[in-house]
Amino acid sequence: MSTEYDFQGWLGFDPDAVHGNMSWGSFEPKKWEEHDVDIQITHCGICGSDAHTLGSGWGDTIYPCCVGHEIVGKAVRVGKGVRNISVGDRVGVGAQARGCLQDDCAECSAGRPNYCINGSVYTYNSLYPGNVGRSFGGYADYNRTDSRFVVKIPDGILSEDAAPMLCGGVTVYQPLRDNGCGPGKVVGVVGVGGLGHFAVLFAKALGADKVVGISRSASKKDDVLALGADEYIATNDDKDWATKNLKSIDIIICTVSSPEMPLTDYLGLLRYGGNFIQVGNPDRSELPNINAITLIMGGFKIGGSAIGSPQDIEEMLQLAVEKNIRPWVETRPLKEANQAIQDLEAGKARYRYVLVNEKHYRG
Repeated sequence: MSTEYDFQGWLGFDPDAVHGNMSWGSFEPKKWEEHDVDIQITHCGICGSDAHTLGSGWGDTIYPCCVGHEIVGKAVRVGKGVRNISVGDRVGVGAQARGCLQDDCAECSAGRPNYCINGSVYTYNSLYPGNVGRSFGGYADYNRTDSRFVVKIPDGILSEDAAPMLCGGVTVYQPLRDNGCGPGKVVGVVGVGGLGHFAVLFAKALGADKVVGISRSASKKDDVLALGADEYIATNDDKDWATKNLKSIDIIICTVSSPEMPLTDYLGLLRYGGNFIQVGNPDRSELPNINAITLIMGGFKIGGSAIGSPQDIEEMLQLAVEKNIRPWVETRPLKEANQAIQDLEAGKARYRYVLVNEKHYRG
């Protein structure tokens, strides 16, 4: 296939972009290197991180910025140094485009490049080392990424289902796996939105005995039970919820983060030896104060987890195929990206939006 194609996409030029004010235009991808892959994009999930970045919620964004880090498409150019991808392969890219990958990096050498602090490049809004350019995301026609962070999408999974797994799915899959989700365990999911609905799906796929959805109101109860959860707690509707469910859960995946959330009560749900894992990271990365007695007497652990490595993504996708995991997605044409990001911010997604590039995908 000819490599004479333009890199164009939806660009945010200032924080107002998050309000549906992105503009379509051209951008200059990173300088081509022989370990790179160019992807003709067919699908791109919309993640909450996109909104946070467009609005400079996590710090000053490098504008213009093209967001989108749940990318699926076809490899159309493959560097001479690439061993894992061939032209024509259906491939995907998650939230990370590169780590330092040095032998003396404790994280990269241990297969955890998603925790690398020496040279991580994210799929958008990052500068590559060596003055080779910037990273631009998947609300676009094409993407260029280091092949070591490009994964093959296995047969048996639809592109629109695979896309949101590349960030949203692996963000909860990894901590569930690493904290022992499986037979004999009870898993609680705090906040059943885009991330939380994946946590319910993967907790069940990993064999948890029971999955409990936890949210403020009962409005999502039917959805959460339909996803496979066994029980549902509506914290605003039952003033005794914390007492009734005391020490009943082994693993809590928390997808929300608010200074006002009832963290002490959530921690009280954990059994001795349990784990509370924080994955939600909104604009204000603040949690409520933790009651010292609750912490000391609980015998549990509090931790956090960030995205996943390419190997984690491959493992998760294989599980999704084996267990026929089908996320709840709504596809939107790429041309509607501005409206879709506004709808995401308004909480209308049930439970993930996926943009479809109709130039490259006919269904």
